[in-house]
Amino acid sequence: MHGWELPHGAEDRPLRTGVLVVGSGVAGLTTAWCLCRSGVPTTILTRASLSDSSTDWAQGGLAAVWSPEDSTRSHVADTLTAGAGLCEPGPVRALAAEAPEALRRLIALGARFDTGPDGGADLHLEGGHSARRILHAGGDRSGHEVHRALVAALRGRARLDVRESVRVVDVLTDADGEACGARVLDGRGRTGSILAGAVVLASGGIAGLWPTSTNPPVCTGDGLAAALRAGARARDVEFLQFHPTVLVVPPRWRRPGDRGVLISEAVRGDGALLVDHGGARIMAGVHQLADLAPRDVVSSAEHAHMARTGEPHLFLDATAFGAAAWRERFPSILRMCRERGVDPVTEPIPVRPGAHYHCGGVRADMAGRTDVPGLHAVGEAACTGVQGANRLASNSLTEGLVMGRRAAEAIIADFPRPGPPVARPSSPPADGGATGGIRRLLAEYAGVLRTDEGLALVEAAAQEPGRAAGLDDASLTATNTALVAALLARAARRRRESRGCHRRADLLVEDPAWLVHQDWSLDDERRPRVRDVPVGRCDDAEGPR
Repeated sequence: MHGWELPHGAEDRPLRTGVLVVGSGVAGLTTAWCLCRSGVPTTILTRASLSDSSTDWAQGGLAAVWSPEDSTRSHVADTLTAGAGLCEPGPVRALAAEAPEALRRLIALGARFDTGPDGGADLHLEGGHSARRILHAGGDRSGHEVHRALVAALRGRARLDVRESVRVVDVLTDADGEACGARVLDGRGRTGSILAGAVVLASGGIAGLWPTSTNPPVCTGDGLAAALRAGARARDVEFLQFHPTVLVVPPRWRRPGDRGVLISEAVRGDGALLVDHGGARIMAGVHQLADLAPRDVVSSAEHAHMARTGEPHLFLDATAFGAAAWRERFPSILRMCRERGVDPVTEPIPVRPGAHYHCGGVRADMAGRTDVPGLHAVGEAACTGVQGANRLASNSLTEGLVMGRRAAEAIIADFPRPGPPVARPSSPPADGGATGGIRRLLAEYAGVLRTDEGLALVEAAAQEPGRAAGLDDASLTATNTALVAALLARAARRRRESRGCHRRADLLVEDPAWLVHQDWSLDDERRPRVRDVPVGRCDDAEGPR
């Protein structure tokens, strides 16, 4: 597992593999493990190092029915409630039904989850859940443990090639429009091609485009942009979830490039309270679940309170836990807060909402199949109908496990045999300097609360990013940023209501007429076009097809 430089002349002499997996989070690694176990030659590309994924950073756990007092029906109901009317019931039922077995397979691979005094699973409660069904590892190191177990299972696998510091530029297609590989960019700025029987986009979401984010910097929509350019559809791109509790680092402790510190949902699950500068509770009387309300409700309440009072941030008070509980339950959060000048044992944690999870993505079924034959999208890169308008806490890692297995089995069962790639029309890349300006506009006008006027500014800037002389890392980021930002702004302007994590200050109520998915694609001139698809049109375990 190493960095990679393309050989001289790689554009003319492409590399070859069986299946190309783009991304190294839970969904991509699960897909690769299932493929390798069946003897399929597999190459994993990852934009930075193997651990630079939202999975490895994830503090929250994995949702699955694990207790006799819980039920699949309850897990389904909680997911549908959080999704605010835009979940597809079939995929949600599939996720809830398959989640326990997916976790058992992971445990069989060596993943170790926390246990209680009786030796059984130490189940947690998180926002939006009506029962304790969240499994954690190392307190707040669940994602790291999932990542560790999958990497360990893959290490030494025959017919597996892992290439770090390589980005996908475009998905290659043959004369029939079937995916047959990808054009890639290596760490030295050289482009080349990798041909494959199938391509799996497991590249994560888009939250890295916002300055305040819980995601690694690599989560800038590479997979979504490449899928759109290849002819796939994007669904519900306007729904970006903002996590309510991201650490606001005191000014004298701030460092350029410092990662955003997520304060896990589980901290509130264990009794921490959101309060303002005067100590008054934020969520009292706002929702029946108070501080454990779904994330969109909590983030919206925080935003409204800060706008009303002028307070730059709020506080999460967990001082009642005591030092021992902090060390035992949340050691990583404790360490990262203290490294940034905040001691949660003795003082409330300054927090505000931050960009966290993209509920939209490449339109796909639960096996990751997209509108482009041979192209699969799994994990956060995909929109299956499970997350709806607002993801239920701790469903994402579980969905990655379920989708990864399903995608691999679908590829193996009907292995594609695409033809050679054909040239497609392309546009010059965007000016690499445009990214910063677009990100600032996203932060200001496409955050927790949006207006048509502000979104129009985002869309206009993203449509005119300027052009670069050639393709490099900066211009590729700018190209994908501009495409994703323009599409999100247009979709958010068009959805004239507030629903889930899409909140319009100028349209604060849900509208039943908008119980539809927005499916976006690009025409031959790379202009966006949309089709509305009513919710429930694809009410089966496979999801939208």
